[in-house]
Order: sequence, then C-alpha cells, then structure tokens
Amino acid sequence: MTETQPILSPEILVPRIGEHLVNKGLITSDQLQQALQEQSALRKTQTNVPLLGEILVKLNFLSRTQLDSAITEHVLQLRAALIDANQQLEQRVQQRTAELEKALIKLSELNQLKANFIANISHELRTPLTHIKGYQELLLCGELGPLTGDQSAALGTIKRASERLERLIEDLILYATSERTHMPINIAPLELCTLCREVIEHSRRKADDQQLDLVFVSPERSLQVRADRDKLNWVLFQLVDNAIKFTPTGGKIHLELAPETDCVNVQVIDSGIGISPNRITEVFEPFHQLDGSSTRKYSGTGLGLSLVKKILDAHDTTIQVESELGKGSRFSFRLPLITKGEEAKYPHE
Repeated sequence: MTETQPILSPEILVPRIGEHLVNKGLITSDQLQQALQEQSALRKTQTNVPLLGEILVKLNFLSRTQLDSAITEHVLQLRAALIDANQQLEQRVQQRTAELEKALIKLSELNQLKANFIANISHELRTPLTHIKGYQELLLCGELGPLTGDQSAALGTIKRASERLERLIEDLILYATSERTHMPINIAPLELCTLCREVIEHSRRKADDQQLDLVFVSPERSLQVRADRDKLNWVLFQLVDNAIKFTPTGGKIHLELAPETDCVNVQVIDSGIGISPNRITEVFEPFHQLDGSSTRKYSGTGLGLSLVKKILDAHDTTIQVESELGKGSRFSFRLPLITKGEEAKYPHE
C-alpha cells in the first residue's frame, strides 16, 4: 500500500460541499451517496483520502469546471453570510453596550440617592439625640433632683444605648460622605503606640464585661507614622470592637504593632468564631452581615469593615484578613514609618 499525497483544493475551505452540489442540481442524492460510500471505502485502505469533490469528478458525476465554479460560489455565499453575521453581532454588542451604560448611569444615580438619603436621615437623627443626651446628663448630675439607685442604673443603661446610637449615626454619616466624595483624610504625624493605648483603654470595659483578655503588644520605642489621627483611631477601635463582639467569653484579643524595615504592621488578632475563607470578601460589603437571618446573634449595621477598608484605601494601604472557622481571625495593615530625617520636617505637628 502506497501513501498518496494530499490533494490541494479550494474544497478544503468549504463545509458540506455535497449538499450544496445537490441543491444546485449538479448531482443527484444517489450520486452523492455513491461518492460518500467510495470515500468511506478508501479510508480503510489509505491514509490521505481524496476530498468528496475529487471523488465526484473521478466518478464523472460532474466536471472539474463545474466543481470549481460551485466551490467558488459556495465560498462567496459563506463569506457574505459571515459578513452579515459579524454586522449583526456588532450591532448587538453596540446595543448591549448602550444598555449597560444606561444601567450604570441609573445605578450611579441610585447610589447617589441612597447616599443623600442616608446623610439626610443621619443628620436629622442627630438633633433629637442631642436633646436626649443633654437631659440625661442633667438627670445623672442631679440637676433635676435626686435619683434612686435604680433610677441611676436605668439612666446609665440609657446613656450607653445613646452612645451606641451616636456611633451608628456617625458611621452612617461617614459612609454617606465617602459615597458622595472620596474619603476625606487629614494626614499628619502621630505616635502610633499612644493612639493604640487609647483604643485599648476605651475598649477595656467592654472586654472585661465579656471576660476577654485584651492585650496591647508593641516594642519599647516610639513609632511615628503619618495618618489621619481621627480616622485611624476609628479604624483601630472598629477592629478591636469587632474582635470583642465575635470572641466568646474567655477568649483573647491582641492589638499588636510589629515594626518592619520601613513600616509597621498593625494587627488585631482574636480567638473568636472566625470566618469561612470563601466568605472573607463579603465582610467588606456595606450593609452586609454574614448571618443575615432575622434571628442572628450579632447586631450591627454591617458598615464597620466597609468603612475600615475605605479609610485604609485612602491611606494607600490594604487591609489583610486571615481567618479560620472556630479558631479566630487576624486583621492587619501596614503604615509607613517616619524616618529620623523626616521627623525634622514636622517639629511642631
């Protein structure tokens, strides 16, 4: 058995040439079946089997000229069909692009309306809350008359609830501001260890109430960074408060500062309930709780970590999360350290 050379023909470029030849009336269906059977038989004895058109010419069912003419016509038809399909596809792409652009504009408008609504409502809530806080202070100070022990305890509970409500309102205002404009920050030098100690002391009572071991770990030296003090204070308090919220009684929470070559790694580590690795990105979505059920155990607006990310993004740093269900979580970010040469630039800050 000898191996024949492949036959080069324009027929290679077109599919279903036999059906086209039948439709053109150049061959009959019986002739096509006979040619196909011939081609099938040849496949059993040789490697390079002639194309169907070549077999039809060999069987004298049509001439070479007729075959070439039919192939040329078929190629032109396919080309025209391809051009038409491409034009239709391009029109559909343009149409879908226009629809998506309209949807994006609509979404942007809705987000703006949502931000404006949140900002307006938050500001409106501030006024009655201010009155509540003012009168409760008058009552607690005895300005409106003596109180019994039970009344003082009740007012203490009201005060703590008012403070929590105030924090929620401030979070909503901060979120609305960040949605309407870029997160505003005022960068200045600050001593990070001092700020962290303030956060720990502010969180101490809540941690003690839940019998949690709250620890601040830092080197025995000053760590100067450039950041927005109020915003960074908010971030640290939020991370520590979250750790307290999601750590069961008897657990541990560490706020650690780990200096590196030109930066400091800020870490909040807890032994809490942890987060499933495939759901970590969800914790940064605004108004989102991992447990969204009506019977969820942990309260909150779902804004905290979303705002943490926005604030740290504005500081050109990234929040990192490592977590394991049932074993705890580590939230960390890096801040550049001010070098000795840079300290001289800001002697009065």
